[in-house]
Amino acid sequence: MEGQDEVSAREQHFHSQVRESTICFLLFAILYVVSYFIITRYKRKSDEQEDEDAIVNRISLFLSTFTLAVSAGAVLLLPFSIISNEILLSFPQNYYIQWLNGSLIHGLWNLASLFSNLCLFVLMPFAFFFLESEGFAGLKKGIRARILETLVMLLLLALLILGIVWVASALIDNDAASMESLYDLWEFYLPYLYSCISLMGCLLLLLCTPVGLSRMFTVMGQLLVKPTILEDLDEQIYIITLEEEALQRRLNGLSSSVEYNIMELEQELENVKTLKTKLDHWKLCVHLGFELCSACDVENTGNH
Repeated sequence: MEGQDEVSAREQHFHSQVRESTICFLLFAILYVVSYFIITRYKRKSDEQEDEDAIVNRISLFLSTFTLAVSAGAVLLLPFSIISNEILLSFPQNYYIQWLNGSLIHGLWNLASLFSNLCLFVLMPFAFFFLESEGFAGLKKGIRARILETLVMLLLLALLILGIVWVASALIDNDAASMESLYDLWEFYLPYLYSCISLMGCLLLLLCTPVGLSRMFTVMGQLLVKPTILEDLDEQIYIITLEEEALQRRLNGLSSSVEYNIMELEQELENVKTLKTKLDHWKLCVHLGFELCSACDVENTGNH
């Protein structure tokens, strides 16, 4: 009897593992397809040629799609957990939703943590360096040469980042116990490094968000500030004001002996003032929504 109970428990555990694996695979497949369509929608179009660059671009596209799918899964995991818990609490006896159990949620969190570290430290840098690689000088050009250069660049980058974080940890907390804990790569160092990179990402987001909001309001202000006819009137009034000031300075600088030039400048200044008055009257009519009267029919103001 105990043997049958043990076999039944093993079978139940096996079926539970298969069910959780199937659900995780289906969820990731949906996220991967959505991520692929998003990336191909905004990706720059390139020539479809079966050469070395096309293969490199395709591999980088798959890695970027995988990274975006993992990122979307990590973001959606918290609301998914909350909704699953609320559903289980609302329908505790429903047989068809019992697969939304704690084991599935914990498994999803573990997978999200694992693949997030994998994408952050391996896949994203590999995709970037693989696109930029050309192979070391003296080696035969090809995919293998590019992969070799990418792996060397990843190794150097890993040494650089580990060294920077090690020095930062030594400066902040110069303790023997904390320094020894850094030797534990999986349990302490990678989570600590992941937290540091996440902190830099949050700081970058806080710096870029006000700039984006300011840019958004600037664009909306340019689109909704005022009609084109009013913008043209303001520009013409500004130009005529400059002309009036220039004529006034020329009149002040001429001597009284040059009577002919003074008369011409005075006449031109009077015409400019008349034109400015009419444009101000036109602007007032536009602001108040009245129909333009005959006095607003100004010469050389263009068709508005």
